[in-house]
Amino acid sequence: MVNKTERKRVEIIVSGLVQGVFFRVSTREVAQKLGIRGTVCNLFDGSVKIIAEGTEEKLNRLILFAKNGPPSAKVYDIDIKWTNTKDDLPPFRIVY
Repeated sequence: MVNKTERKRVEIIVSGLVQGVFFRVSTREVAQKLGIRGTVCNLFDGSVKIIAEGTEEKLNRLILFAKNGPPSAKVYDIDIKWTNTKDDLPPFRIVY
């Protein structure tokens, strides 16, 4: 059985109308409130990439947010990849 307090890493690609709608800012706010470390950035194809580390419970809450985004976003697809933590991420920030 997996310990839910064990730190994990997740990489999330969110596709849809997710750029220019405060998606990155909202993601940063949610992640900071949860105490998650990581980054969020726009990709050239119009999607948003989130890399985050924290407990499984907190990361699942971030994923739940990412599935909908802020009110002005329209999420069409979300790709989630779980990996082992690398402990190399900063306090959560937007990468430009």
